[in-house]
Amino acid sequence: MGYYDEGKNVRQYIQMAEGYDGEFIISRLTEFLPVGKTVLELGMGPGKDLEILQKFYTVTGSDLSLLFINLFRQDHPDADLVVLDAVTLDIERTFDAIYSNKVLYHLTSEQLLQSLMRQWEILEPAGIVCHTFWHGQGEETQHGLYFKYYQLDELLRIIPDRFNVLTAELYREMEVDDSILLILQKQ
Repeated sequence: MGYYDEGKNVRQYIQMAEGYDGEFIISRLTEFLPVGKTVLELGMGPGKDLEILQKFYTVTGSDLSLLFINLFRQDHPDADLVVLDAVTLDIERTFDAIYSNKVLYHLTSEQLLQSLMRQWEILEPAGIVCHTFWHGQGEETQHGLYFKYYQLDELLRIIPDRFNVLTAELYREMEVDDSILLILQKQ
């Protein structure tokens, strides 16, 4: 059983994330991805970013936690939602873009590479990936959850050469330059 398979942990995360969303990140994504395209969100959690993404795109939300999926479905019964592991991405559909906000930093560097290779496979030609990471150094585990912090150059070394880097930049979520925005395009 994973950390977010327990109701108290899901409720605690929702409370902690109050006031934070990916509006800035999604505004940057719209610079590279035309309105109306299909987007797969990895690790949708309570669905705040999914709701913003839906204003511009046809979105499929995903999470490994069925609790997050079911909570979102209560208020959005017609939402396209799937339980999905961000590494293996066991889905038989393709998308114009894949999006995540502070999700893939729960993967080891090797798992991140595996995920990016699989993302390349399920992207349409010239598809876009848009992901954010915490900027920093090292790794840690808390409550059974793994966290990997990246320097920009370290993250760029992991990206398969099957992608072109459209932007790789630091931005502020809580503190100056505490986050990395990465937007790539499938070659």
